[in-house]
Amino acid sequence: MGNATRPLTLTDVTTTLAMTLDALAAAGADTAYRVCGTSAALLQGVPLPAGDIDILLADRADVDTFAAALSSFPCLYAAAWIPESAQYFTRFSVNGVWVELSTVERHVDSDAMECVGSGPWQHFVLVPCGSHQVPVIRLELRLATELLRDRPDRYDPLLDHMGAHGFDPDLLRRGMDACSIPDQGRRLVRDRLAAVATEIQVDHQ
Repeated sequence: MGNATRPLTLTDVTTTLAMTLDALAAAGADTAYRVCGTSAALLQGVPLPAGDIDILLADRADVDTFAAALSSFPCLYAAAWIPESAQYFTRFSVNGVWVELSTVERHVDSDAMECVGSGPWQHFVLVPCGSHQVPVIRLELRLATELLRDRPDRYDPLLDHMGAHGFDPDLLRRGMDACSIPDQGRRLVRDRLAAVATEIQVDHQ
């Protein structure tokens, strides 16, 4: 689910997140969350075309708590269970930007997937937004997602950024394993990131 308007700028994302988290703090809520999706990469300096802000919550009660804190903003999609994506989901418009809150209720054993399992809760960085330090999922997890979706307009900027700024090869390998990225995709990653890492293996059988 995404916004059909122009791609968000970094200022759009940081301003909207600050307003969202100010509302959460004003409601006295202290709910654990992670920012995922393309806006997570944009917050880390990767020029991706983000259309919304995806906020991952651990359970449905946390989604409801977050949604209650945003009740002064327009609700575009009332909280509901979406079986086809195994999500409890709601959407608000904050500062004219879609802010989407959800769980992803699917069991996985891996610790290296973007929105399921323990990965987003273990592997994140803190990015300042206004007075807040926002927990944002690591780029290795985002790259594995974009490779799985085969979206070169998204994974090419991620590879460029990670090649310039470094990354965790083991975490990326685990992410590609968890997403069953085929050898072709692994070769692409290995070749693009060869200057900064040699640990990327092609054969994952």
